[in-house]
Amino acid sequence: MASFFDEIARNKLKSIMLLVLFGLLFMGIIFALTLILGVGGLGVYLFFFGAVILYALFTYYYGDRIVLKVSGAKEADPKLYSNLYSIIDGIASAQQIKMPKVYVIDDANPNAFATGRRSKPSIAVTSGLLSMMNRREIEGVIAHEISHVADNDIQVMTISIAFAGIIGVIAALFRGMLIFGFGGGGRRNGDAGLLIIVALIVGLLAPLFALLIRLAISRRREYMADANGARITRDPASLASALKKLQAYSANPASRPVRRANEVTAPMYFSNPFTGKSLSNLFSTHPPLQDRIAKLEQMY
Repeated sequence: MASFFDEIARNKLKSIMLLVLFGLLFMGIIFALTLILGVGGLGVYLFFFGAVILYALFTYYYGDRIVLKVSGAKEADPKLYSNLYSIIDGIASAQQIKMPKVYVIDDANPNAFATGRRSKPSIAVTSGLLSMMNRREIEGVIAHEISHVADNDIQVMTISIAFAGIIGVIAALFRGMLIFGFGGGGRRNGDAGLLIIVALIVGLLAPLFALLIRLAISRRREYMADANGARITRDPASLASALKKLQAYSANPASRPVRRANEVTAPMYFSNPFTGKSLSNLFSTHPPLQDRIAKLEQMY
């Protein structure tokens, strides 16, 4: 039987390795850009690192407000949702984090997400989740989400989104160079041909690799949050039961995606918000539900 701590340690290591891979991909793209432009590397590196840092800082400090607004989340009335407040307060206290702000999204899809910093967390749940789950299952879902906050997962995802975004911008620049020509004039024909190949590879493949790494990081963090959620409640069976209900919901032809979810907010949700859409595991923001259930069942 796998222990909580073994599963958490494995997933932390894999997340770190993926972030390192992201950094190496970014550095390689910037190096290729300096070759194409024929300019000194240090200034270009500093410029793009500065852009990534500014983007990440903006997302870090203001991203939670944007996500809540885009998702249609409304702050929950403490009287109407007293049980939900009680669950969240208890788990937040156990994890020694500030009581999160509580939001409800009017959506039949059973789902939830956490956002914000450890010092300013927020948790949003859909009306579908509250109507479908019993108290212990809701506790499992909330423990999963609070573990995202406690483990700084939101910051990790912010970094990966920032890297993926800036890599996408640079790749678009490479594609523009292919169409309109290259900088650094005076190159020999052989050099120009090689640079065209480099630009083609980077411009087309770099965004795909960046996307795959970002999605892999997202899936790793979900496994870790499941293990942590089970550790917090000491009840992996209830979290597995919640996932089984989601699995049954997803299999229902009448199921619907979260109405206001999008590609940027999707990794934040407890389960894939695009229920009903055909997505391969490779391009999914979340691990397959059956795999998450199997890992939790090993902890019983």
